Amino acid sequence: MISKKDVVIIGAGAAGLMCAIEAGKRGRSVLVIERSEKIGKKILISGGGRCNFTNRSVTFQNFISENPHFCKSALSRFTPQDFITLVEKHGIPYHEKKLGQLFCDTSSTEIIHLLEKECQAAHVEIITSADVLKILKNNCFEIGTNQGNFESQSLVIATGGLSIPKMGATAFGYEMAKQFGLPIVECNPALVPFTWSKKDAETFGSLAGISFPARVRFGNQSFYEDILITHKGLSGPAILQISSYWQHGAPVYVDLLPEKNILETFIKGRNSGLELSVVLAQYLPKRFIQKWWEQMVPEKFSGPCSDKELKEILDRIHSWPIIPSGTEGYDKAEVTSGGVHTTEFSSTTLESKKVKGLFFIGEVMDVTGHLGGYNFQWAWSSGFAAGQFV
Repeated sequence: MISKKDVVIIGAGAAGLMCAIEAGKRGRSVLVIERSEKIGKKILISGGGRCNFTNRSVTFQNFISENPHFCKSALSRFTPQDFITLVEKHGIPYHEKKLGQLFCDTSSTEIIHLLEKECQAAHVEIITSADVLKILKNNCFEIGTNQGNFESQSLVIATGGLSIPKMGATAFGYEMAKQFGLPIVECNPALVPFTWSKKDAETFGSLAGISFPARVRFGNQSFYEDILITHKGLSGPAILQISSYWQHGAPVYVDLLPEKNILETFIKGRNSGLELSVVLAQYLPKRFIQKWWEQMVPEKFSGPCSDKELKEILDRIHSWPIIPSGTEGYDKAEVTSGGVHTTEFSSTTLESKKVKGLFFIGEVMDVTGHLGGYNFQWAWSSGFAAGQFV
C-alpha cells in the first residue's frame, strides 16, 4: 500500500525539521524520513552539547560557495532574530559566548524539544530508522523505504554532508543529485583540525594542550582567534576557520603576535643582553617559544644582533609558514565544504530548475558557513525558505 503526502522530506536535522514545520503550518501533509534512530543527532553534539544555534551577526560574507550571493535571499527572510524569537517563545535560556555566538545555557536537547513541539503543532509525521531504498519521479515522487512506500508532490533532500559519519552522515544527498542530473562542487572536510608534517610532529607534538591567540592566513583570508596545539597537529577556532579555505600541499601562515609591534621591546632586550627568545616568552607560552625558536632560528642570538637579523626574526614571528600534511578528515570535520551546485536552484524557493518539486536545503548544498553558528543559521533559513513553497 502506498501512503500519499504533499511533502516528503528526507533528513530530520536542522534544515529538514525547519522545512517540515513551515510546510505543516501551511496545511501541507508532511512526512519526514530519518535514517537514524532519533532526530537531530548532530544538533545534540553541537557546541560541546550546548548547540551554537545561531550568530547575532550573519551576512553572505560568512559563507563559502561557488555562488556567494545564492544564500542572500533565504538569510534575509529568516534571520538570526527570527530563530532567537523562536528560542525565547519556548523559554530556552541562552547566552552569547563571543563574537555573536549564541549557545543554550543548559543543553542542546532543548533545541531538539523546540523542533519536536513545533513539528507536533504543525501535524508533521516523522519516521526514524528508515532506509530509503529508491526514489523515482513520474507524475509525482515515489519513495520506497524499509518502512513502506510513499508518494509526494514535493521532495526535499536535507540529508547533510559527509562530516561526522559516526552520527549517520552519508553521501545520500549527493547520490540523489547525480540521479537527477544535478552538478556537484567537489566536497572536502571543513572546519577541521590540521595534521602535522613528520618534522613538525617531532618538534611540536609534545606541546599538546598549549593554546594562544594568533592570526592564521591562507590566500586573502585570515582569522584572529585561538589556536590549539594537539598531538596530531593544530586545532582551535582560527585553524578550523582557515581549514575551509586551505588547499592541500600549500602553506598557511601564522602571525604569532598579531597587531603587536614589539620592535622597541626587542631592541631593549637586545641592548640589555637578553636572548630574543626570552623576550618572546613574555608574549607567548615559554615551552612553545623554545621549540619554535629551535626550529625557526638556526643560530640562537644572545646579546647584540644586527638590525638585519632582528628583522628576519620579526618576519618569521609575523609569518610562520606551516605546511600541514593534511586534515583529520570527515571524522573530525564540523561541516562539508562544496556540495550540490546552486546554479541549478532558485535562491528564493530552493527548488531545482530542472526537476519540478525537487528541493535541496542545508549542508548538502554548496553553501558552507564559518565557525560560530552560521551553518545552523543556513539550515534554519534554507529550511524556512523551502517550507514556504513545497
